[in-house]
Amino acid sequence: MTGSAVADFFLTLALALGAAHLAGRLARRAGQPAVVGEICAGLLASPMVLTASGSEAVLPADVKPLLGALANVGLATFMFLMGYELDGGLLRERRGAALGVATGSVVLPLAAGTALAVPLADTYAPGSHTAFVLFVGVAMSVTAFPVLARILADSGLSRHPVGSLALGAAALGDLVAWIGLAGVVAYAGTSGQWRTAALPVYLLLMVVVVRPVLGAAVRRAQHRDRPAERLLPLLVAGLMLSCAATEWLGIHFIFGAFAFGAVMPRNTLGSVRTGIMRQMEQVGHVLLPLYFVVAGSKVDLSGFTGAALLTLLAVIAVAVLSKAGGAYAGARLSGLDHSAAVPLAVLMNTRGLTEIVIVAVALDMHLIDQSFYSTMVVMAVVTTAMTGPLLKLRATSSGGPQHSVLHSHAYGEQRGVGHGEQGRGDPRAVDEG
Repeated sequence: MTGSAVADFFLTLALALGAAHLAGRLARRAGQPAVVGEICAGLLASPMVLTASGSEAVLPADVKPLLGALANVGLATFMFLMGYELDGGLLRERRGAALGVATGSVVLPLAAGTALAVPLADTYAPGSHTAFVLFVGVAMSVTAFPVLARILADSGLSRHPVGSLALGAAALGDLVAWIGLAGVVAYAGTSGQWRTAALPVYLLLMVVVVRPVLGAAVRRAQHRDRPAERLLPLLVAGLMLSCAATEWLGIHFIFGAFAFGAVMPRNTLGSVRTGIMRQMEQVGHVLLPLYFVVAGSKVDLSGFTGAALLTLLAVIAVAVLSKAGGAYAGARLSGLDHSAAVPLAVLMNTRGLTEIVIVAVALDMHLIDQSFYSTMVVMAVVTTAMTGPLLKLRATSSGGPQHSVLHSHAYGEQRGVGHGEQGRGDPRAVDEG
């Protein structure tokens, strides 16, 4: 790179980080998750707002790959934290109602999204129509676990059964969504089939080799009372190798990051676990907002035709109705009454961060085209932004969500699930800044 290009990179990086931080703060003051503001910051630099030359001046073409690389490091860190915080105990304690809500909130959107995608494939699928249809179904079934945790904290529902149940159901649903996305990406992968066939070998090595090595390193650090910072180089190197391995296999690097976090030992206590989380969070806190700024800058609705606008409205309608309807039906079939099922339906409609990541992966893998990418990003922002106001509206009309939950007879057996694990949502809130 020339001196001018290096200067452009640092100036653009400063602008992007500053815009993401400011927009995130403004979004939080408006009662929205920070990711909504960060995406809007990217929208301000997109061709939809600026002219093509103006967008090029704000985000030069030779700088975008470097920003994207840093953003991917932030995303890999976040996915590591997601895998590390995967808590089987959280799911086991709420397996009855959580399974019902998760099933309804995944199956109905998956079916509705697949049905909607069939007539759209001719227009928006750049490659395999089957991969496009499967992807849209998976994308519709997503709930943004990290953003949901923040919304629950802001609404005061974190320590009540409805919040705990929503987190458990979202964890189950997102796990299914990630597995489904991995399958779609593998199906449409551009690498040789023999590489994808080696995926079981990678998973076996992660469990049989990597997990014991990480466990031994953590135990040694505990025994010698070493600070967690001493483990950071090992963790970062292992994380990058895992990401590289899944990319080589034809599976997106986010799955390597998630798998590396998932095989981390769970019996780390005290300062070691806290230190690991703090160090990795700091990386994500700085770099992850870049991912959403870059994602927002790719959105362009300026050339939307009437048909494209109808597609956008159809996508939003199907996303909201199928997700809320599926979660509500799952809650009722699990024995919960109307006053508990309604806030759950509202909460499970949150897509935010997870949806953006999945849609960006689909664009990178050429499962969808640029126009449909823009449509899905707008849907993600709309469904996330509507959660907070709908919860407040529900609280106003029913005397508060806490009141409806705590006085629900159907929650008699769930009263004990509102304490404990939900307080561990902090590491998952790195997107909130």
